[in-house]
Amino acid sequence: QVQLQESGPGLVKPSQTVSLTCTVSGGSITTTYYYWNWIRQPPGKGLEWVGAIAYSGSTYYSPSLKSRASISRDTSKNHVTLQLSSVTPEDTAVYYCARAQDYRGYLEIWGQGTRVTASS
Repeated sequence: QVQLQESGPGLVKPSQTVSLTCTVSGGSITTTYYYWNWIRQPPGKGLEWVGAIAYSGSTYYSPSLKSRASISRDTSKNHVTLQLSSVTPEDTAVYYCARAQDYRGYLEIWGQGTRVTASS
């Protein structure tokens, strides 16, 4: 079955760029019509959709993060990457990747998440 595994640096200093990877096993990230999403949850708060990359390579972003977020993929490694620039302490959260069968659709498979702490 398809599994998602997030990875990242854990701690990042404010103003830096954090890069997170979602490695997919058991299925290809180019399979139609899946969308690979990034979602985050700050401590004590709800889930926030960050963005997604489609099976085609098209990307989509939350308007509030569009200026700082960049989602890409490496089809040879079957992984999806989220880069978030100019981080602040407000970006501290657990970051999840999840698969959906259409844009902003039901998130049917989730990774376990990776914690990012933005602190000096």
